[in-house]
Amino acid sequence: MTAIRLSFLFLLFCVGCSSPKQEKTSRVDILPFYNEATFTPHWIDPQSLELDTFHKISPFKLINQEGRMLTEKSFSNKIYVTDFFFTTCPGICPKMTDNMGTIQDAFINDGEVLLLSHSVTPERDSVHVLKEYAEGKGIVSDKWHLVTGKRSEIYRLGRQAYFIEEDLGLEKDVDEFLHTENFVLVDKNRHIRGIYNGLNKTSVNQLIADIKTLKKEQ
Repeated sequence: MTAIRLSFLFLLFCVGCSSPKQEKTSRVDILPFYNEATFTPHWIDPQSLELDTFHKISPFKLINQEGRMLTEKSFSNKIYVTDFFFTTCPGICPKMTDNMGTIQDAFINDGEVLLLSHSVTPERDSVHVLKEYAEGKGIVSDKWHLVTGKRSEIYRLGRQAYFIEEDLGLEKDVDEFLHTENFVLVDKNRHIRGIYNGLNKTSVNQLIADIKTLKKEQ
């Protein structure tokens, strides 16, 4: 009888010590804004007129895996996460794609949130290749756009619009290969609101939390 009581008490102790897993939240109520490659945060009121002249993602014209032309207007009034990859990448890209998939799943029924992945080898990653890749990775076309286009435009966007690389202060030749594990969070007005390590689960979970915070902005 004593053994049974002890087992019961031990069970109660274990249940009492366990706690439900808490959902990750943003560390701030309003996310900062970023306008250059050091990613120094600028704490600006989202309604401030200062944002009228603040850095925005520049216009672009690219083609997604469905053969549809996308421009910056395709993301009008949308929050989106962007990265740069290539379909034959044997290193970091598969892990990045898996983590982007986690974000896709988190917002699969949320029309306000989109994903945008740029191929850094557009000469190889045709629409057909991107379509096959998307199908193999469970990518939902209306939610997550894989895009190809002019190499010069994609590299310009990566380095001058999204500041996606971490090699600060290094001059890059226009033909020098662009390769990075970073994810960038962009708000409904094309302002950069965060950068995250796309290989790190904790960072990706923080990104998901920050998207939820961004959705609360008016």
